[in-house]
Amino acid sequence: MLTVTPRFSATHIDDIPRDLQPLAQTSMTLARILAGRGVRDAANLDTSFNKMLPANSLTGITKAVALLDKAIDTQQRILIVGDFDCDGATSTALMVRVLREMGAQVEFLVPDRFKYGYGLTPEIVALGIETYHPDVIVTVDNGISSHAGVELAKAKGLTVIITDHHLTTQATPNADAVVNPNQLGCDFASKSLVGVGVAFYVLGNLAKVRRQANKSTTQVSRYIDLVALGTVADVGVLDQNNRILVHQGIQAIKQGRCCVGILALLEQASRQATDITAQDFGFILGPRINAAGRMDSMRIGIDCLLTDDWGEAQRLAHQLDKLNQERRQVEQGMRQQADSVLTTLENPSEQNAVNQVTHRKRSIILYQDEWHQGVIGIVAGRLKESYHVPAIVFAPADTALIEDDDPIKGSARSIEGIHIRDAIESVAQTYPELISHFGGHAMAAGLTIKRKNFEPFCKAFDEVIAEVDDEVFAETLYSDGELTAREFTVDFVDSLQTLAIWGHGFVPPIFDGMFVVQDYRVLKERHLKLWLSYPDVPFTIEAIWFNADFDAIALSAINRSVSKVHLLYELEKNLFNGQTKLQLRVKKGVLL
Repeated sequence: MLTVTPRFSATHIDDIPRDLQPLAQTSMTLARILAGRGVRDAANLDTSFNKMLPANSLTGITKAVALLDKAIDTQQRILIVGDFDCDGATSTALMVRVLREMGAQVEFLVPDRFKYGYGLTPEIVALGIETYHPDVIVTVDNGISSHAGVELAKAKGLTVIITDHHLTTQATPNADAVVNPNQLGCDFASKSLVGVGVAFYVLGNLAKVRRQANKSTTQVSRYIDLVALGTVADVGVLDQNNRILVHQGIQAIKQGRCCVGILALLEQASRQATDITAQDFGFILGPRINAAGRMDSMRIGIDCLLTDDWGEAQRLAHQLDKLNQERRQVEQGMRQQADSVLTTLENPSEQNAVNQVTHRKRSIILYQDEWHQGVIGIVAGRLKESYHVPAIVFAPADTALIEDDDPIKGSARSIEGIHIRDAIESVAQTYPELISHFGGHAMAAGLTIKRKNFEPFCKAFDEVIAEVDDEVFAETLYSDGELTAREFTVDFVDSLQTLAIWGHGFVPPIFDGMFVVQDYRVLKERHLKLWLSYPDVPFTIEAIWFNADFDAIALSAINRSVSKVHLLYELEKNLFNGQTKLQLRVKKGVLL
Protein backbone atom coordinates (compact mmCIF):
# COMPACT_ATOMS: atom_id res chain seq x y z
CA MET A 1 0.00 0.00 0.00
CA LEU A 2 0.93 3.61 -0.43
CA THR A 3 1.77 5.47 2.76
CA VAL A 4 -0.45 8.54 2.71
CA THR A 5 -0.88 11.37 5.20
CA PRO A 6 -4.34 12.92 5.62
CA ARG A 7 -4.40 16.66 4.99
CA PHE A 8 -7.17 16.95 7.53
CA SER A 9 -8.70 14.20 9.64
CA ALA A 10 -12.42 14.46 10.33
CA THR A 11 -14.87 11.67 10.97
CA HIS A 12 -17.65 13.77 12.48
CA ILE A 13 -19.07 17.19 11.70
CA ASP A 14 -17.81 18.46 15.06
CA ASP A 15 -14.25 17.88 13.80
CA ILE A 16 -14.83 20.51 11.11
CA PRO A 17 -14.16 24.22 11.84
CA ARG A 18 -17.40 25.89 12.90
CA ASP A 19 -17.61 28.21 9.89
CA LEU A 20 -17.40 25.23 7.53
CA GLN A 21 -19.96 23.06 9.31
CA PRO A 22 -22.92 24.22 7.15
CA LEU A 23 -20.96 22.99 4.12
CA ALA A 24 -20.11 19.76 5.95
CA GLN A 25 -23.81 19.05 6.37
CA THR A 26 -23.98 18.86 2.58
CA SER A 27 -20.56 17.33 1.95
CA MET A 28 -18.02 16.27 4.56
CA THR A 29 -15.53 15.76 1.76
CA LEU A 30 -15.71 19.37 0.53
CA ALA A 31 -15.49 20.73 4.07
CA ARG A 32 -12.53 18.46 4.83
CA ILE A 33 -10.75 19.63 1.66
CA LEU A 34 -11.03 23.29 2.65
CA ALA A 35 -10.01 22.65 6.25
CA GLY A 36 -6.95 20.80 4.93
CA ARG A 37 -5.87 23.98 3.18
CA GLY A 38 -6.09 26.14 6.26
CA VAL A 39 -9.54 27.60 5.58
CA ARG A 40 -11.22 28.29 8.91
CA ASP A 41 -13.42 31.19 7.91
CA ALA A 42 -15.76 31.26 4.90
CA ALA A 43 -14.57 34.82 4.25
CA ASN A 44 -11.22 33.29 3.14
CA LEU A 45 -13.05 32.06 0.03
CA ASP A 46 -14.39 35.48 -0.98
CA THR A 47 -12.96 36.34 -4.41
CA SER A 48 -14.54 39.78 -4.83
CA PHE A 49 -12.30 42.60 -6.04
CA ASN A 50 -13.11 44.60 -2.92
CA LYS A 51 -11.39 41.96 -0.78
CA MET A 52 -8.00 42.64 -2.37
CA LEU A 53 -5.23 43.97 -0.18
CA PRO A 54 -4.89 47.76 -0.33
CA ALA A 55 -1.95 49.08 -2.32
CA ASN A 56 -0.83 51.79 0.08
CA SER A 57 1.50 49.42 1.93
CA LEU A 58 3.42 48.60 -1.26
CA THR A 59 6.67 50.45 -0.74
CA GLY A 60 7.50 52.77 -3.63
CA ILE A 61 4.12 52.66 -5.37
CA THR A 62 3.27 56.33 -4.73
CA LYS A 63 6.57 57.48 -6.24
CA ALA A 64 6.25 55.13 -9.22
CA VAL A 65 2.71 56.33 -9.96
CA ALA A 66 3.78 59.99 -9.75
CA LEU A 67 6.64 59.40 -12.21
CA LEU A 68 4.40 57.57 -14.68
CA ASP A 69 1.70 60.22 -14.35
CA LYS A 70 4.23 62.92 -15.20
CA ALA A 71 5.67 60.88 -18.08
CA ILE A 72 2.23 60.60 -19.67
CA ASP A 73 1.44 64.30 -19.20
CA THR A 74 4.76 65.45 -20.66
CA GLN A 75 4.82 62.79 -23.41
CA GLN A 76 8.10 61.32 -22.27
CA ARG A 77 9.11 58.17 -24.14
CA ILE A 78 8.57 55.11 -21.92
CA LEU A 79 10.36 51.82 -22.53
CA ILE A 80 9.04 48.70 -20.83
CA VAL A 81 11.77 46.11 -20.22
CA GLY A 82 10.25 42.69 -19.61
CA ASP A 83 11.28 39.11 -19.01
CA PHE A 84 11.22 36.15 -21.37
CA ASP A 85 8.66 34.02 -19.53
CA CYS A 86 4.85 34.10 -19.36
CA ASP A 87 4.83 36.37 -16.31
CA GLY A 88 7.12 38.78 -18.14
CA ALA A 89 5.01 38.60 -21.30
CA THR A 90 1.72 39.27 -19.51
CA SER A 91 3.34 42.05 -17.45
CA THR A 92 4.70 43.69 -20.57
CA ALA A 93 1.42 43.39 -22.48
CA LEU A 94 -0.51 44.80 -19.51
CA MET A 95 1.82 47.79 -19.16
CA VAL A 96 1.83 48.56 -22.88
CA ARG A 97 -1.95 48.25 -23.30
CA VAL A 98 -2.87 50.34 -20.26
CA LEU A 99 -0.27 53.09 -20.69
CA ARG A 100 -1.13 53.52 -24.37
CA GLU A 101 -4.81 53.85 -23.50
CA MET A 102 -3.83 56.56 -21.05
CA GLY A 103 -2.09 58.41 -23.87
CA ALA A 104 1.53 57.48 -23.17
CA GLN A 105 4.29 56.96 -25.72
CA VAL A 106 5.29 53.37 -25.00
CA GLU A 107 7.54 50.75 -26.54
CA PHE A 108 8.77 47.47 -25.11
CA LEU A 109 11.94 45.44 -25.15
CA VAL A 110 12.44 41.87 -23.93
CA PRO A 111 15.99 40.54 -23.66
CA ASP A 112 16.86 37.66 -25.96
CA ARG A 113 17.79 34.98 -23.42
CA PHE A 114 20.38 33.59 -25.83
CA LYS A 115 22.18 36.92 -26.31
CA TYR A 116 21.63 39.07 -23.24
CA GLY A 117 20.34 36.88 -20.46
CA TYR A 118 17.94 38.00 -17.75
CA GLY A 119 17.15 41.42 -16.37
CA LEU A 120 18.05 45.05 -16.90
CA THR A 121 21.69 44.46 -17.81
CA PRO A 122 23.95 47.27 -19.03
CA GLU A 123 23.81 45.66 -22.48
CA ILE A 124 20.00 45.84 -22.52
CA VAL A 125 20.08 49.45 -21.34
CA ALA A 126 22.47 50.31 -24.16
CA LEU A 127 20.31 48.47 -26.71
CA GLY A 128 17.17 50.18 -25.45
CA ILE A 129 18.75 53.63 -25.67
CA GLU A 130 20.10 52.99 -29.15
CA THR A 131 16.81 51.57 -30.47
CA TYR A 132 14.08 53.57 -28.72
CA HIS A 133 15.74 56.68 -27.17
CA PRO A 134 13.61 56.46 -24.02
CA ASP A 135 13.24 59.03 -21.26
CA VAL A 136 11.87 56.48 -18.79
CA ILE A 137 12.61 52.78 -18.34
CA VAL A 138 10.08 50.64 -16.50
CA THR A 139 11.02 47.05 -15.66
CA VAL A 140 8.40 44.38 -15.20
CA ASP A 141 9.12 41.01 -13.57
CA ASN A 142 12.81 41.92 -13.23
CA GLY A 143 15.20 44.60 -12.05
CA ILE A 144 15.54 44.05 -8.31
CA SER A 145 19.12 42.79 -8.77
CA SER A 146 20.04 44.98 -11.75
CA HIS A 147 22.39 47.39 -10.00
CA ALA A 148 24.78 47.85 -12.94
CA GLY A 149 22.00 48.35 -15.49
CA VAL A 150 20.26 50.91 -13.31
CA GLU A 151 23.51 52.81 -12.78
CA LEU A 152 24.13 53.02 -16.54
CA ALA A 153 20.57 54.18 -17.22
CA LYS A 154 20.85 56.84 -14.52
CA ALA A 155 24.22 57.96 -15.88
CA LYS A 156 22.54 58.47 -19.26
CA GLY A 157 19.91 60.71 -17.65
CA LEU A 158 17.00 58.25 -17.70
CA THR A 159 14.32 57.84 -15.07
CA VAL A 160 14.18 54.21 -13.90
CA ILE A 161 11.15 52.53 -12.31
CA ILE A 162 11.53 48.94 -11.15
CA THR A 163 8.50 46.71 -10.72
CA ASP A 164 9.44 43.19 -9.69
CA HIS A 165 8.57 40.40 -7.28
CA HIS A 166 11.78 38.37 -7.02
CA LEU A 167 13.44 37.84 -3.68
CA THR A 168 16.46 39.80 -2.56
CA THR A 169 18.48 40.10 0.61
CA GLN A 170 20.48 43.02 -0.74
CA ALA A 171 19.80 46.74 -0.91
CA THR A 172 17.61 47.78 -3.84
CA PRO A 173 19.21 49.35 -6.92
CA ASN A 174 19.46 53.14 -7.08
CA ALA A 175 16.32 53.52 -9.21
CA ASP A 176 13.90 56.44 -9.00
CA ALA A 177 11.21 54.09 -7.70
CA VAL A 178 11.16 50.42 -6.74
CA VAL A 179 7.92 48.48 -6.28
CA ASN A 180 8.43 44.93 -5.07
CA PRO A 181 6.55 43.30 -2.16
CA ASN A 182 9.68 41.26 -1.45
CA GLN A 183 12.10 44.16 -1.18
CA LEU A 184 13.59 44.83 2.22
CA GLY A 185 11.30 46.95 4.39
CA CYS A 186 8.08 46.46 2.39
CA ASP A 187 5.08 45.75 4.63
CA PHE A 188 2.66 44.57 1.93
CA ALA A 189 0.81 41.65 3.49
CA SER A 190 1.16 39.27 0.55
CA LYS A 191 4.62 38.30 -0.60
CA SER A 192 3.17 36.10 -3.32
CA LEU A 193 2.34 38.64 -6.04
CA VAL A 194 4.06 37.76 -9.29
CA GLY A 195 5.37 40.35 -11.73
CA VAL A 196 2.06 40.93 -13.50
CA GLY A 197 0.33 41.30 -10.13
CA VAL A 198 2.76 44.05 -9.13
CA ALA A 199 2.22 45.77 -12.50
CA PHE A 200 -1.56 45.50 -11.99
CA TYR A 201 -1.32 47.26 -8.62
CA VAL A 202 0.87 50.05 -10.03
CA LEU A 203 -1.38 50.63 -13.03
CA GLY A 204 -4.56 50.42 -10.97
CA ASN A 205 -3.31 53.16 -8.68
CA LEU A 206 -2.10 55.21 -11.63
CA ALA A 207 -5.59 54.97 -13.17
CA LYS A 208 -7.14 56.06 -9.87
CA VAL A 209 -4.84 59.10 -9.58
CA ARG A 210 -5.51 60.17 -13.15
CA ARG A 211 -9.26 59.62 -12.81
CA GLN A 212 -9.37 61.83 -9.73
CA ALA A 213 -7.44 64.51 -11.64
CA ASN A 214 -9.81 64.27 -14.64
CA LYS A 215 -6.98 63.09 -16.90
CA SER A 216 -7.04 60.45 -19.62
CA THR A 217 -7.24 57.03 -18.03
CA THR A 218 -8.70 53.54 -18.48
CA GLN A 219 -10.21 50.62 -16.56
CA VAL A 220 -7.22 48.44 -15.71
CA SER A 221 -9.41 45.53 -14.58
CA ARG A 222 -10.38 45.08 -18.25
CA TYR A 223 -7.12 43.16 -18.54
CA ILE A 224 -7.53 40.94 -15.50
CA ASP A 225 -7.24 37.96 -17.87
CA LEU A 226 -3.56 38.79 -18.35
CA VAL A 227 -3.03 39.01 -14.58
CA ALA A 228 -4.66 35.63 -13.97
CA LEU A 229 -2.64 33.96 -16.71
CA GLY A 230 0.70 35.33 -15.50
CA THR A 231 -0.05 34.53 -11.87
CA VAL A 232 -0.73 30.84 -12.45
CA ALA A 233 1.89 30.36 -15.17
CA ASP A 234 4.57 31.75 -12.83
CA VAL A 235 3.43 29.33 -10.12
CA GLY A 236 2.51 32.14 -7.76
CA VAL A 237 1.33 30.97 -4.35
CA LEU A 238 -2.46 31.17 -4.40
CA ASP A 239 -3.10 33.05 -1.20
CA GLN A 240 -6.45 34.82 -1.01
CA ASN A 241 -5.16 37.90 -2.84
CA ASN A 242 -3.90 35.87 -5.78
CA ARG A 243 -7.01 33.69 -5.80
CA ILE A 244 -9.06 36.85 -6.27
CA LEU A 245 -6.95 37.86 -9.27
CA VAL A 246 -7.17 34.40 -10.83
CA HIS A 247 -10.90 33.96 -10.18
CA GLN A 248 -11.73 37.34 -11.70
CA GLY A 249 -9.57 36.56 -14.73
CA ILE A 250 -11.25 33.20 -15.26
CA GLN A 251 -14.69 34.80 -15.11
CA ALA A 252 -13.64 37.45 -17.64
CA ILE A 253 -12.37 34.82 -20.09
CA LYS A 254 -15.50 32.69 -19.68
CA GLN A 255 -17.56 35.75 -20.62
CA GLY A 256 -15.33 36.59 -23.59
CA ARG A 257 -13.94 39.73 -21.93
CA CYS A 258 -10.31 38.97 -22.71
CA CYS A 259 -7.50 39.47 -25.19
CA VAL A 260 -8.21 37.78 -28.50
CA GLY A 261 -4.75 36.23 -28.27
CA ILE A 262 -5.91 34.14 -25.30
CA LEU A 263 -8.96 32.99 -27.25
CA ALA A 264 -6.74 32.08 -30.21
CA LEU A 265 -4.42 30.06 -27.96
CA LEU A 266 -7.40 28.21 -26.51
CA GLU A 267 -8.55 27.47 -30.06
CA GLN A 268 -5.14 25.95 -30.84
CA ALA A 269 -5.60 23.65 -27.86
CA SER A 270 -9.20 22.80 -28.85
CA ARG A 271 -10.47 24.25 -25.58
CA GLN A 272 -13.59 26.33 -25.04
CA ALA A 273 -13.24 29.62 -23.16
CA THR A 274 -16.43 28.82 -21.24
CA ASP A 275 -14.77 25.73 -19.72
CA ILE A 276 -11.45 27.29 -18.70
CA THR A 277 -9.97 26.51 -15.27
CA ALA A 278 -6.94 27.78 -13.39
CA GLN A 279 -5.06 24.62 -14.38
CA ASP A 280 -5.46 25.59 -18.05
CA PHE A 281 -3.29 28.65 -17.44
CA GLY A 282 -0.49 26.42 -16.23
CA PHE A 283 -0.83 23.53 -18.68
CA ILE A 284 -2.46 24.96 -21.82
CA LEU A 285 -1.80 28.70 -22.21
CA GLY A 286 1.37 29.25 -20.20
CA PRO A 287 3.53 26.64 -21.98
CA ARG A 288 2.60 28.00 -25.40
CA ILE A 289 3.58 31.56 -24.46
CA ASN A 290 6.68 30.39 -22.62
CA ALA A 291 7.73 28.47 -25.73
CA ALA A 292 8.38 31.77 -27.50
CA GLY A 293 10.98 32.80 -24.92
CA ARG A 294 12.45 29.32 -24.70
CA MET A 295 12.79 28.55 -28.40
CA ASP A 296 12.74 31.89 -30.25
CA SER A 297 11.75 35.39 -29.11
CA MET A 298 9.20 36.35 -26.46
CA ARG A 299 8.11 39.18 -28.75
CA ILE A 300 5.94 36.60 -30.52
CA GLY A 301 4.11 35.84 -27.28
CA ILE A 302 3.72 39.51 -26.34
CA ASP A 303 2.48 40.41 -29.82
CA CYS A 304 -0.14 37.66 -29.48
CA LEU A 305 -1.36 39.25 -26.23
CA LEU A 306 -1.29 42.77 -27.68
CA THR A 307 -3.09 42.31 -30.97
CA ASP A 308 -6.81 43.05 -31.30
CA ASP A 309 -7.00 41.49 -34.77
CA TRP A 310 -8.44 37.97 -34.75
CA GLY A 311 -6.59 36.84 -37.87
CA GLU A 312 -3.28 38.08 -36.51
CA ALA A 313 -3.99 36.44 -33.15
CA GLN A 314 -4.67 33.12 -34.87
CA ARG A 315 -1.45 33.37 -36.88
CA LEU A 316 0.64 34.13 -33.80
CA ALA A 317 -1.12 31.47 -31.71
CA HIS A 318 -0.37 28.90 -34.41
CA GLN A 319 3.28 29.96 -34.37
CA LEU A 320 3.38 29.63 -30.59
CA ASP A 321 1.81 26.18 -30.79
CA LYS A 322 4.50 25.03 -33.24
CA LEU A 323 7.22 26.41 -30.97
CA ASN A 324 5.69 24.53 -28.05
CA GLN A 325 5.75 21.29 -30.04
CA GLU A 326 9.40 21.93 -30.80
CA ARG A 327 10.03 22.63 -27.11
CA ARG A 328 8.42 19.31 -26.18
CA GLN A 329 10.67 17.40 -28.56
CA VAL A 330 13.83 19.07 -27.25
CA GLU A 331 12.71 18.57 -23.65
CA GLN A 332 11.94 14.90 -24.21
CA GLY A 333 15.37 14.31 -25.73
CA MET A 334 17.12 16.09 -22.87
CA ARG A 335 15.09 14.22 -20.26
CA GLN A 336 15.98 10.88 -21.83
CA GLN A 337 19.65 11.89 -21.85
CA ALA A 338 19.40 13.01 -18.23
CA ASP A 339 17.86 9.70 -17.13
CA SER A 340 20.53 7.81 -19.06
CA VAL A 341 23.26 9.88 -17.44
CA LEU A 342 21.86 9.25 -13.97
CA THR A 343 21.74 5.52 -14.64
CA THR A 344 25.33 5.58 -15.90
CA LEU A 345 26.47 7.42 -12.80
CA GLU A 346 25.67 4.39 -10.71
CA ASN A 347 29.04 3.28 -12.07
CA PRO A 348 31.30 6.30 -11.34
CA SER A 349 34.04 5.01 -13.66
CA GLU A 350 31.76 5.66 -16.63
CA GLN A 351 31.31 9.38 -15.90
CA ASN A 352 32.09 11.50 -18.93
CA ALA A 353 34.64 14.18 -18.10
CA VAL A 354 33.45 16.53 -20.86
CA ASN A 355 29.72 16.22 -20.51
CA GLN A 356 29.83 16.93 -16.83
CA VAL A 357 27.21 15.63 -14.47
CA THR A 358 26.73 14.90 -10.83
CA HIS A 359 24.01 12.98 -9.06
CA ARG A 360 24.20 12.83 -5.32
CA LYS A 361 21.69 11.32 -2.95
CA ARG A 362 20.44 14.77 -1.96
CA SER A 363 20.61 16.62 -5.28
CA ILE A 364 20.83 16.27 -9.04
CA ILE A 365 23.09 18.65 -10.94
CA LEU A 366 23.60 18.09 -14.66
CA TYR A 367 25.38 19.76 -17.55
CA GLN A 368 26.04 18.77 -21.14
CA ASP A 369 27.62 20.84 -23.87
CA GLU A 370 24.84 20.32 -26.39
CA TRP A 371 21.87 21.03 -24.15
CA HIS A 372 19.39 23.81 -24.94
CA GLN A 373 19.15 26.52 -22.29
CA GLY A 374 15.55 27.27 -23.24
CA VAL A 375 14.22 24.07 -21.65
CA ILE A 376 16.61 23.45 -18.74
CA GLY A 377 14.03 24.72 -16.24
CA ILE A 378 11.42 22.26 -17.44
CA VAL A 379 13.89 19.37 -17.33
CA ALA A 380 14.99 20.38 -13.82
CA GLY A 381 11.35 20.39 -12.75
CA ARG A 382 10.73 16.91 -14.18
CA LEU A 383 13.83 15.53 -12.42
CA LYS A 384 12.80 17.13 -9.14
CA GLU A 385 9.37 15.50 -9.41
CA SER A 386 10.79 12.09 -10.29
CA TYR A 387 13.59 11.90 -7.73
CA HIS A 388 12.26 14.23 -4.99
CA VAL A 389 15.54 16.10 -4.59
CA PRO A 390 16.59 19.60 -5.69
CA ALA A 391 17.63 19.56 -9.35
CA ILE A 392 19.82 22.03 -11.22
CA VAL A 393 20.29 21.65 -14.97
CA PHE A 394 22.95 23.68 -16.81
CA ALA A 395 23.42 24.39 -20.51
CA PRO A 396 25.90 26.58 -22.42
CA ALA A 397 24.97 30.24 -22.64
CA ASP A 398 26.09 29.87 -26.25
CA THR A 399 26.55 26.36 -27.71
CA ALA A 400 29.40 27.69 -29.84
CA LEU A 401 31.31 28.73 -26.72
CA ILE A 402 32.15 25.74 -24.50
CA GLU A 403 35.64 26.49 -23.27
CA ASP A 404 36.47 26.49 -19.57
CA ASP A 405 36.02 30.24 -19.13
CA ASP A 406 32.75 30.39 -21.07
CA PRO A 407 29.50 30.88 -19.13
CA ILE A 408 26.94 28.18 -18.56
CA LYS A 409 23.44 28.89 -17.31
CA GLY A 410 21.59 26.85 -14.75
CA SER A 411 17.95 26.50 -13.80
CA ALA A 412 17.09 25.09 -10.38
CA ARG A 413 13.92 23.52 -9.00
CA SER A 414 13.44 22.48 -5.42
CA ILE A 415 11.30 20.46 -3.03
CA GLU A 416 9.42 21.61 0.04
CA GLY A 417 11.81 22.37 2.87
CA ILE A 418 14.74 23.57 0.74
CA HIS A 419 14.73 27.25 -0.27
CA ILE A 420 16.70 26.96 -3.48
CA ARG A 421 17.52 30.63 -3.93
CA ASP A 422 18.84 30.86 -0.38
CA ALA A 423 20.85 27.66 -0.88
CA ILE A 424 22.50 29.16 -3.98
CA GLU A 425 23.10 32.40 -2.10
CA SER A 426 24.86 30.43 0.63
CA VAL A 427 27.23 29.06 -2.00
CA ALA A 428 27.79 32.55 -3.40
CA GLN A 429 28.58 33.95 0.03
CA THR A 430 31.02 31.19 0.91
CA TYR A 431 32.60 30.91 -2.55
CA PRO A 432 32.00 34.29 -4.28
CA GLU A 433 34.24 33.33 -7.19
CA LEU A 434 31.98 30.48 -8.30
CA ILE A 435 28.73 32.24 -9.27
CA SER A 436 28.54 35.17 -11.69
CA HIS A 437 24.94 36.04 -10.80
CA PHE A 438 21.75 34.39 -9.56
CA GLY A 439 18.16 35.08 -8.53
CA GLY A 440 14.84 33.46 -7.91
CA HIS A 441 12.44 32.13 -5.28
CA ALA A 442 12.04 29.34 -2.76
CA MET A 443 11.13 26.71 -5.35
CA ALA A 444 12.87 27.97 -8.50
CA ALA A 445 16.02 29.92 -9.29
CA GLY A 446 18.48 30.68 -12.05
CA LEU A 447 22.22 31.20 -12.02
CA THR A 448 25.24 31.64 -14.26
CA ILE A 449 28.69 30.16 -13.63
CA LYS A 450 31.81 29.52 -15.69
CA ARG A 451 32.05 26.07 -17.23
CA LYS A 452 35.24 25.34 -15.32
CA ASN A 453 33.41 26.04 -12.05
CA PHE A 454 30.82 23.31 -12.56
CA GLU A 455 32.47 20.69 -10.33
CA PRO A 456 33.48 23.19 -7.60
CA PHE A 457 29.92 24.50 -7.60
CA CYS A 458 28.53 20.98 -7.24
CA LYS A 459 30.75 20.35 -4.23
CA ALA A 460 29.85 23.68 -2.66
CA PHE A 461 26.14 23.09 -3.22
CA ASP A 462 26.50 19.66 -1.66
CA GLU A 463 27.97 21.28 1.46
CA VAL A 464 24.84 23.40 1.82
CA ILE A 465 22.43 20.52 1.19
CA ALA A 466 24.32 18.32 3.67
CA GLU A 467 22.98 20.55 6.45
CA VAL A 468 19.35 19.77 5.58
CA ASP A 469 17.47 17.35 7.84
CA ASP A 470 16.96 13.85 6.43
CA GLU A 471 13.17 13.98 6.73
CA VAL A 472 12.99 16.72 4.09
CA PHE A 473 13.98 14.12 1.49
CA ALA A 474 11.30 11.65 2.50
CA GLU A 475 8.44 12.48 0.15
CA THR A 476 5.12 12.88 1.94
CA LEU A 477 2.05 11.78 0.00
CA TYR A 478 -0.89 13.86 1.18
CA SER A 479 -4.47 12.78 0.59
CA ASP A 480 -7.88 14.33 1.12
CA GLY A 481 -9.13 10.85 1.94
CA GLU A 482 -11.28 8.28 0.22
CA LEU A 483 -14.38 9.19 -1.76
CA THR A 484 -17.80 7.72 -1.31
CA ALA A 485 -19.37 5.89 -4.23
CA ARG A 486 -21.80 8.74 -4.93
CA GLU A 487 -18.89 11.19 -5.36
CA PHE A 488 -17.55 9.45 -8.49
CA THR A 489 -19.56 11.75 -10.75
CA VAL A 490 -19.00 14.60 -13.17
CA ASP A 491 -21.24 16.74 -10.97
CA PHE A 492 -18.85 16.26 -8.05
CA VAL A 493 -15.94 17.34 -10.26
CA ASP A 494 -17.93 20.49 -11.06
CA SER A 495 -18.41 21.05 -7.32
CA LEU A 496 -14.66 20.84 -6.78
CA GLN A 497 -13.94 23.27 -9.61
CA THR A 498 -16.40 25.86 -8.30
CA LEU A 499 -15.41 25.43 -4.66
CA ALA A 500 -12.16 27.39 -4.95
CA ILE A 501 -9.27 28.39 -7.19
CA TRP A 502 -6.72 25.57 -7.05
CA GLY A 503 -2.99 25.77 -7.68
CA HIS A 504 0.37 26.29 -5.99
CA GLY A 505 -0.14 26.98 -2.30
CA PHE A 506 -3.82 25.95 -2.52
CA VAL A 507 -3.29 22.54 -4.00
CA PRO A 508 -5.99 20.76 -6.00
CA PRO A 509 -7.91 18.05 -4.13
CA ILE A 510 -6.21 14.66 -4.27
CA PHE A 511 -7.72 11.41 -3.05
CA ASP A 512 -6.66 7.83 -2.49
CA GLY A 513 -8.51 4.52 -2.68
CA MET A 514 -8.42 0.81 -3.47
CA PHE A 515 -9.61 -0.26 -6.90
CA VAL A 516 -9.89 -3.51 -8.82
CA VAL A 517 -8.20 -3.49 -12.24
CA GLN A 518 -10.69 -4.58 -14.89
CA ASP A 519 -8.37 -3.86 -17.80
CA TYR A 520 -5.35 -1.78 -18.79
CA ARG A 521 -3.48 -0.53 -21.82
CA VAL A 522 0.00 0.98 -22.24
CA LEU A 523 0.03 4.16 -24.33
CA LYS A 524 3.13 5.40 -26.17
CA GLU A 525 5.29 3.10 -24.02
CA ARG A 526 5.14 5.59 -21.13
CA HIS A 527 1.53 6.10 -20.06
CA LEU A 528 -0.97 3.70 -18.53
CA LYS A 529 -4.71 3.65 -19.18
CA LEU A 530 -6.74 1.80 -16.54
CA TRP A 531 -10.33 0.59 -16.31
CA LEU A 532 -11.28 0.18 -12.66
CA SER A 533 -14.09 -0.89 -10.39
CA TYR A 534 -14.87 0.57 -6.97
CA PRO A 535 -17.30 -0.68 -4.29
CA ASP A 536 -20.90 0.39 -4.96
CA VAL A 537 -19.98 2.34 -8.12
CA PRO A 538 -22.21 0.81 -10.84
CA PHE A 539 -19.93 1.64 -13.78
CA THR A 540 -16.33 1.18 -14.84
CA ILE A 541 -14.10 4.09 -13.81
CA GLU A 542 -11.47 5.21 -16.31
CA ALA A 543 -8.06 6.40 -15.17
CA ILE A 544 -4.92 7.73 -16.88
CA TRP A 545 -1.43 7.64 -15.43
CA PHE A 546 1.02 9.76 -17.40
CA ASN A 547 4.66 8.64 -17.17
CA ALA A 548 3.55 5.66 -15.14
CA ASP A 549 5.81 3.96 -12.61
CA PHE A 550 5.95 0.48 -14.10
CA ASP A 551 8.06 -0.73 -11.19
CA ALA A 552 5.20 -0.01 -8.79
CA ILE A 553 2.60 -1.49 -11.17
CA ALA A 554 4.11 -4.67 -12.60
CA LEU A 555 1.84 -5.31 -15.57
CA SER A 556 2.83 -8.95 -15.87
CA ALA A 557 1.46 -9.54 -12.36
CA ILE A 558 -1.97 -8.04 -13.04
CA ASN A 559 -4.85 -10.51 -13.02
CA ARG A 560 -7.75 -8.73 -14.68
CA SER A 561 -10.90 -8.34 -12.54
CA VAL A 562 -8.97 -9.63 -9.52
CA SER A 563 -5.86 -7.56 -8.92
CA LYS A 564 -6.19 -4.54 -6.66
CA VAL A 565 -4.30 -1.26 -6.80
CA HIS A 566 -3.95 1.53 -4.28
CA LEU A 567 -4.03 4.83 -6.16
CA LEU A 568 -3.42 8.47 -5.29
CA TYR A 569 -5.36 10.50 -7.84
CA GLU A 570 -7.12 13.69 -8.86
CA LEU A 571 -10.61 13.81 -10.36
CA GLU A 572 -11.18 15.41 -13.74
CA LYS A 573 -13.55 15.51 -16.66
CA ASN A 574 -12.56 13.91 -19.96
CA LEU A 575 -14.29 15.16 -23.10
CA PHE A 576 -14.09 12.59 -25.90
CA ASN A 577 -16.28 12.21 -28.99
CA GLY A 578 -18.70 14.79 -27.63
CA GLN A 579 -19.17 12.93 -24.33
CA THR A 580 -17.99 14.14 -20.94
CA LYS A 581 -16.90 11.38 -18.59
CA LEU A 582 -15.34 11.14 -15.17
CA GLN A 583 -11.64 10.30 -15.22
CA LEU A 584 -9.00 9.75 -12.55
CA ARG A 585 -5.58 11.29 -13.15
CA VAL A 586 -3.23 9.00 -11.23
CA LYS A 587 -0.31 10.56 -9.36
CA LYS A 588 1.03 7.50 -7.56
CA GLY A 589 0.01 3.89 -7.42
CA VAL A 590 1.02 0.43 -6.30
CA LEU A 591 -0.17 -3.05 -7.13
CA LEU A 592 -1.36 -4.89 -4.03
